[in-house]
Order: sequence, then C-alpha cells, then structure tokens
Amino acid sequence: MTGPAGGRVAFFDVDETLVGTRTMVDFWRYWAARRGSGAAPAAARELLAGGRSRAVANREYYRLFAGVRPALLHRAGREWYRAYRGRPAPFLRPGVTALRRHRAAGDTVALVSGSFPAVLVPLAEELGADLLLCSEQLVGGDGRFTGEITRPLIGEAKAEAVAGAAERLGVRAADCHAYGDDLSDLPMLAAVGHPVAVGGPSPLVREAERRGWRVLPADRPPGKKPSR
Repeated sequence: MTGPAGGRVAFFDVDETLVGTRTMVDFWRYWAARRGSGAAPAAARELLAGGRSRAVANREYYRLFAGVRPALLHRAGREWYRAYRGRPAPFLRPGVTALRRHRAAGDTVALVSGSFPAVLVPLAEELGADLLLCSEQLVGGDGRFTGEITRPLIGEAKAEAVAGAAERLGVRAADCHAYGDDLSDLPMLAAVGHPVAVGGPSPLVREAERRGWRVLPADRPPGKKPSR
C-alpha cells in the first residue's frame, strides 16, 4: 500500500491501539487450532510475553512459519480476521474514531506494527489505511517462508519506519500524528510533532502525561463495523 504525497500522515500502532487483541498471539491460536496443534498457542504466548526482549521474541515467532507458503498464510490471515471481526467488540473506539477523523481530514493513514501482512492487510483494507509498515517475512528460493524477517518493527525501528515514510511522502514529521499504547511505541511517538498515547494507566501514559502529550482512553465500542 502506498499513500498520496503531501499533507500530513497519521501513524497508528495496531494492537491494543486500534484492535482489542495482540494480533500475533490471537492469530497463532487460530493457526495452531486449524493445524491440529494444542501446545503451540502457549508456546507463542511464551515467546511474546516471556523474559526475552520483544525484538528477540518477534524473530522467534516468525520462525514458527518456516516452510509455509505465503498464499496459505495470507488465506489463513483473512479467515482469522473474519472470525475476529465477528467478536462482540473487536475495535477500540478512541483509536478508530481518531483514524476516521484523520481520513475525513484528508490525511494519509499508516498502520505501524510488529505484526505481519497476513493479518494486517484485511484490517488495513477495512479501516481504509493508505500505508502499512510492518514486519516483512522473507521468502526463499523454494517460494516458502524462510522463518526470518527483515527486522522486527519494534521500538526504535518503528521510529525509523515513520521517519522514512514521512520522507518518502514529502511531509514533515513535525506535522504528523502518531498513536500508540505501549512503552515500546515511545520512540515512534517522539518522532512526530503530535504524539498521542492510548490506554488507561500505564508506563507510556505516565510518560506522555509527564511530557504534556495528549492521552486517549482505550474503551471498547460495541461490535460495530467501521465505515469506510
């Protein structure tokens, strides 16, 4: 996906900023269940929530898909998204409302996530995002995923991705907005002129308040489909 040049860009983290789940863990539960594995969901949760750094856990997660054909994973991603979309409250109201307002104002909307295209593309399509910045899985000569990624899009990597996108689109980072819920989003928020922390009391919200940044609560909406 590419966005129009000029104007402003609104960068949105995805997990627990726009959607009320951790997409990588949620998708793994679906993937493991359809492949008949009972132990793998716990393993995926351990990778993401254990004592290792998020960047290390992120790389280890994608190694679980080594040998999988991209078309199969993308098809499963759309199936997972349809199922997730049918839950009572899949989206977080403040983040989605902010995204709609940016779209209405003519801003370019970008999703920025350590998650991956198979699960993010359907969401980006529904929300009308122009740009998707995320972890990219590498494909080998046999046409299957190698299990490696270009880099985990976490922490400083998010800030670098935001700066690079702003430069490509010909906009000033000082004119851009960014929304995130986790302390790992702090570099991305600090990279723009209009940072917004999303969520209830947390280390990120406390830091945002200390810096005088805007804070949005992360209350959940009724399960209404976002309008395009």
